[in-house]
Amino acid sequence: DGAIIRKPQLSMNLLSTTLLLLLLSFAPTTVVLRHAAAQSADDQFLAAREAARTGDRSRLERLAPALHGYELEPYVDYWLLVPDLKDADPEVVRAFLARHENSYIAEKLRGDWLRQLARKQQWDLFAAEYARVLQPDQELACHALQGRLARGDAKALDDALPLWLSALEPPESCYGVFEALIVGKRVLADAVWARVRRQFEANKIPAALYTMNYLPPSQTPERKLAQTVADSPLPWLIKLPGDFSGNRMQRELAALAIQRIARNEPQVAANQLERIGASLRSGEKSWAWSQVARQAAQRHLPEAMNWYRLAGDAPLSDEAAEWKVRAALRVQDWGSVRATIESMPPALAAQPAWVYWLGRAYRAGGRLEEANALFGRIAGQPDFYGSLANDELGRPTTPPPKAPPASREELAQVAAIPAVQRAQAFFRLNLRTEGVREWSWALRGMSDRELLAASEIAVRSGNYDRAIAAADRTRNEHDYSLRYLAPYGDQVRPAARNQALDDAWVYGLMRQESRFISSARSHVGASGLMQLMPATAKWVANKIGLKDFHQGRVNDPETNLLLGTTYMRLVLESLDNHPVLASAAYNAGPGRARRWRAERPLEGAIYAETIPFSETRDYVKKVMNNSIYYAALFDGKPQTLKNRLGVIAPRTGGEARGEDLP
Repeated sequence: DGAIIRKPQLSMNLLSTTLLLLLLSFAPTTVVLRHAAAQSADDQFLAAREAARTGDRSRLERLAPALHGYELEPYVDYWLLVPDLKDADPEVVRAFLARHENSYIAEKLRGDWLRQLARKQQWDLFAAEYARVLQPDQELACHALQGRLARGDAKALDDALPLWLSALEPPESCYGVFEALIVGKRVLADAVWARVRRQFEANKIPAALYTMNYLPPSQTPERKLAQTVADSPLPWLIKLPGDFSGNRMQRELAALAIQRIARNEPQVAANQLERIGASLRSGEKSWAWSQVARQAAQRHLPEAMNWYRLAGDAPLSDEAAEWKVRAALRVQDWGSVRATIESMPPALAAQPAWVYWLGRAYRAGGRLEEANALFGRIAGQPDFYGSLANDELGRPTTPPPKAPPASREELAQVAAIPAVQRAQAFFRLNLRTEGVREWSWALRGMSDRELLAASEIAVRSGNYDRAIAAADRTRNEHDYSLRYLAPYGDQVRPAARNQALDDAWVYGLMRQESRFISSARSHVGASGLMQLMPATAKWVANKIGLKDFHQGRVNDPETNLLLGTTYMRLVLESLDNHPVLASAAYNAGPGRARRWRAERPLEGAIYAETIPFSETRDYVKKVMNNSIYYAALFDGKPQTLKNRLGVIAPRTGGEARGEDLP
């Protein structure tokens, strides 16, 4: 099956010809039989999966023997074992883990088992098995800390402190660890209020209200009071008695109320902060001003930098510091850009974004050697800031030399990896979530040659997103025609040409939208290669007079490309024919893209950096960086991202907006 059958030579004798004809006549039958067998096994697996989902143990047990040797048999074994895991014999569990060692499903079962062991506080058994976990999540990490505390490990509290510094709401297993930190006096009232502030800033209000339970009794607000501050901060603040300066709980709640007001009305929050500022301590007031300033910066308000100055030199949260840099970029205050980045925590300052903008600040200040050293740290990286650093150093971006394609032997070796086979089986069954998990697991630790082979295997099976995921991981040997796949060329290029669009930009946007999976559907309902929202698809279809349109056609590649490229052209025309604005509009809407412009011309990179929505900001950077790599591959010429980003014209009060676009 799959072998190449060569044409018979004229000199072959009659017997050879007869045998060849017989082989050819039976080959289709063999293929059909094999396909039928695979189809039968697939159907049985899906039936077993449904039996496991519904808890039909007897049916699952009847189906299991027929799936012996099937690619996804480990999942059937898992479904049979997991319902009894709470009271399972450890040797039975270990036998499963040994049988499927180093697989995703073994890692999953080990995690399930560890959770059961933690509930029963079997800490010795837990510790032995936890050491074998390859990728522990936070829940398991906190269980492990609990186990160490139970065994009297004095260093456990030191290792637990970083958890306290996170603003994320922890899993339940972490609460016991937090209580140990409180009892052990590793976390005092100042640290508890600091965590509450971080959680308010991240809009994690339920988590913040829970954290307040760790405060000393004299500083712990009643739940109803704390909820009122979160839900109705302005009315509460206005009614706050004027003599609250001696009460820490009321001061902290007042600062939190300012933060909540600023989320919607920074100017109102500033007015209230000026009114009550004398009653706050220095650190409380500085934090409140930093929150007002951050919200103003996200709205591009001109007062933002002044409000940051009122925050003084108090430490800023990562988010507040990032937005201080962005506010300074909007007004070309390179001194503030430099000072803010230099005062960031080292891990934050080392991120490519802030390395690049610090380099720009140094260059603006005439410190060229230091600027070029910073650009050199990130130049060559295949991301937005790496490409911008290339431009600053006068090195236009070009794909690295293409590695030799994967050989037949390399393809066969990777195709034989069990995790790859399981992923392919899941994709065949249209179980993409499970397939993606197995594929990601398979890629761990692969060499560049293996990653290139995996990418090619995914291309051949039409799993373009997985092909990109594999090719993106190569470290020394690269194939950018796999990183920046350009499938559907017979449909994409004519569609782009018909709308007078740059096909590199179209491909750059599609790569970010769907990774070329035509059945892709986002959590908000966008569909297809170009991820069209239902209302947008209907609006474009009506505008171009597309007959017999219905939402079921949106996932058809040809229809999706027609509607998507038409919408791109309409958005582009309505926004100065600027691809940065149009990319932002494609993700967040044309109205927002217009409002994010400045009162004066703005460098395209600064416009992208200061987009208020983190999703859209990341999206625009990736679309535009994708486009220069596609252009380099299509045209065979080096590209400059800075030129493609260009300059964004200022907004004007009387600009003609034309027809409103969705």
